[in-house]
Amino acid sequence: MREMVAISQDVRARYEAVIGLEVHVQLLTQSKIFCACSTRFGDPPNSNTCPVCLGLPGALPVLNREAVTMAMKAALALNSTIHPHSRFARKNYFYPDLPKGYQISQYDEPLASDGRLDIEVDGKPKRIGVTRVHLEEDAGKSLHEGFPDSSQKSYIDLNRSGVPLIEIVSEPDLRAPEEAYDYLTRLKTLLLYLEVSDCNMEEGSLRCDANVSVRRAGTNVFGTKTEVKNLNSFKFLQKALAHEIERQIGVLEEGEEILQETRLWDSREQRTVGMRSKEFAHDYRYFPEPDLLPLAISEEWKGEVRRSMPELPEPKKARFAGVYALSDYDASQLTSSRQLADYYEDTVRRGADPKLAANWLLSELSYLLKAAGKEIAESPVSPERLAELVALVAGRTLSGKMGKDILAEMFSTRRRASEIIAEKRLEQINDPAKIAAVVREVMAANPQQVEQVRSGKSATLGWLVGQVMKATRGQANPQLVHDVLKKELGS
Repeated sequence: MREMVAISQDVRARYEAVIGLEVHVQLLTQSKIFCACSTRFGDPPNSNTCPVCLGLPGALPVLNREAVTMAMKAALALNSTIHPHSRFARKNYFYPDLPKGYQISQYDEPLASDGRLDIEVDGKPKRIGVTRVHLEEDAGKSLHEGFPDSSQKSYIDLNRSGVPLIEIVSEPDLRAPEEAYDYLTRLKTLLLYLEVSDCNMEEGSLRCDANVSVRRAGTNVFGTKTEVKNLNSFKFLQKALAHEIERQIGVLEEGEEILQETRLWDSREQRTVGMRSKEFAHDYRYFPEPDLLPLAISEEWKGEVRRSMPELPEPKKARFAGVYALSDYDASQLTSSRQLADYYEDTVRRGADPKLAANWLLSELSYLLKAAGKEIAESPVSPERLAELVALVAGRTLSGKMGKDILAEMFSTRRRASEIIAEKRLEQINDPAKIAAVVREVMAANPQQVEQVRSGKSATLGWLVGQVMKATRGQANPQLVHDVLKKELGS
């Protein structure tokens, strides 16, 4: 094993990384792309199979229309050109989990091409080209661990064979691991908005391979690239790219050549390791799939798909910032998922002040959800009930502190704020006369502290405010307490 040499910042600055991502996305259809077998994850091995996805003689594929519709949504969201005609091909290679001996995919005539996705680099937008979006079927899964005889045998589960995928291939426009992370994050958010995939990397619904090379800064000639696989988390993607870039720079600095190869990310060793040589492109012997007609996409179908698409993250973010007068940060956070954005707008529609609703949703409710391990769609507090609580705080029926306590109880009991307030008599006291009576009692009980304030020790004023709040069980309006105390002390 070749040891890596530490790369200094000066040496690193002499090179530029060139990165392109190939992202495989499992579509959220109920059945497979060419047969009626279920795509459900976690079923017993080899239980969701039939002659079509097993590649038995005489079985013919039938294209799943819903898979095409979902692929079109992704292509349109990526500003790609959807071609009126595309064609499926057979990609021939041998592997035990590929029962037909070939994979049905799209090759020289993909569904869509020439797209783009914008990311942010140093606060400025950067456009990343999308080369193509094409449909294909997934292979099965080889299982090398978890069985008593795993040291001697591998097992094959063909449930995943024939599951519909789209492959999204970027241009080599990414220049740093952070850019790749941002690109994949934004792509995942987009796909979740469209509801075309659950993007669960642990279950294999979102899989990413990276093509990486380095070249001298200021040059336009591409270096020799390696393909890095096994990037099954966003964190691993960033770490693997950083390691591979450093490794390649080290090789070049020692006067050696980069091998064109496929490498795997070893999360235990925190490094990439060679998997197989890739000196020449694989000869998959692509040829048109004879059992499927070319795929024809009419303008009517494309228009129907476009009309069915939801508002996408970037336009929604801009609208939230403008219509609700939110900061760029708050608008970005609220539109980070479609469910969160919908929850927020529902809360505002029910009468909540937009800025207050954003604050309560992004701080207090988000904290409770995170502590409970829940997503916003699972929130025990509905938008209607959050709007009621926000209105009570805005109307000064409740203090902010009381509102937080009540929200926590709403979260745990699923009760309304008004019910909890009535039961515990928790309305905020805003009557100056009532507060003044409590202030006088506190002053009479603490003459020493009163004299300290009158002699110039203003810090003690806060202590007296605290005593009044304690006496009213936190129900007094804090600002009103402060004002009344100053008035009484002055007299």
